Amino acid sequence: MMSQLLFWLGFIICTFLIVYSGSRLSKYGDIIAEKTGLGKIWVGVVLMASVTSLPELVTGISSVTYAGVPDIAVGNVLGACVLNMLIFAILDIFHRPMPISAKAHYGHILSAGFVMLMLGIVAISLFLGRYILPLGWIGPYSLLFIFIYLIAMRLIYFYEKREISAFMREMAVELRYKDISKKTAYINFGINALVVIVAAICLPKVGEGIAQMTGLGQTFVGNILIAISTTLPESVVSISAVKIGAIDLAIGNLFGSNIVNILILAIDDIFFIKGPIFSFVNLNHIIPALSAITMTTIAIIGLTYHAGKKRLFLAWDSIGIILVYVVNLMLLYMLR
Repeated sequence: MMSQLLFWLGFIICTFLIVYSGSRLSKYGDIIAEKTGLGKIWVGVVLMASVTSLPELVTGISSVTYAGVPDIAVGNVLGACVLNMLIFAILDIFHRPMPISAKAHYGHILSAGFVMLMLGIVAISLFLGRYILPLGWIGPYSLLFIFIYLIAMRLIYFYEKREISAFMREMAVELRYKDISKKTAYINFGINALVVIVAAICLPKVGEGIAQMTGLGQTFVGNILIAISTTLPESVVSISAVKIGAIDLAIGNLFGSNIVNILILAIDDIFFIKGPIFSFVNLNHIIPALSAITMTTIAIIGLTYHAGKKRLFLAWDSIGIILVYVVNLMLLYMLR
């Protein structure tokens, strides 16, 4: 009984720290985007996503090295990808009166396309599994993930710079953070990022302890329970960004986190020395991979169509994403 109370107390403390510092992280990320001229999409995809995805990295490495449970590592990453898209839909609740996809910049389609490409390779690699010839002990798909990640970051960076240059030529940009220096923004971002990282690294361990007490299977636990705890930073940072009007920072963080998550699969594969990681995991992981692809596709349709209004508190694309998540949850539970 006492151990259960300690686990829940740890969960509450970690959650509080992530909520507090995560909200401040969004603000200073927005300031850095303004001060540096890098653009909110690139800052969200690279800077914010790198910080908020660290729990998945730590959980994955510890799962394949110390615990020897690759299913937890893969399930955590793919479950996090699905949950990030669910967060995309939930953000719609906090944005009125139009759908959040209508307010977002269409440049997010570029990062969303890379997400679909990488997840598609994950699904194919999982299906082929043991038939893929390794490069040493590493699956060739892992090298492909690293290559695609580097290409994605480069293309998104140059795309953002081109868009910002065109925008600057057309109109003068009103600065929102004139009174805050670049140095202050960097320091405050660093401090709050450190708090989020430390709390987020502890959170999966607490979540794993709670999960073990429930007696559920590794695939289900990795995709649902541990994935929820590791995606809490993305949730808090993105919701906080929407509340301060930094829509592109919020959405960029979610798509960027999914790109980083697939990169983490490659890192997990390198640390898993028994062989290619997809050859040692349950085939059921294809379900969240395909679910994340479907949810990203719906998000792309919403970002392209730009609906002018929503009849309910959620737009049609957000409702579609939530329905896919529910189906994903049901299938994983049935096959646990």
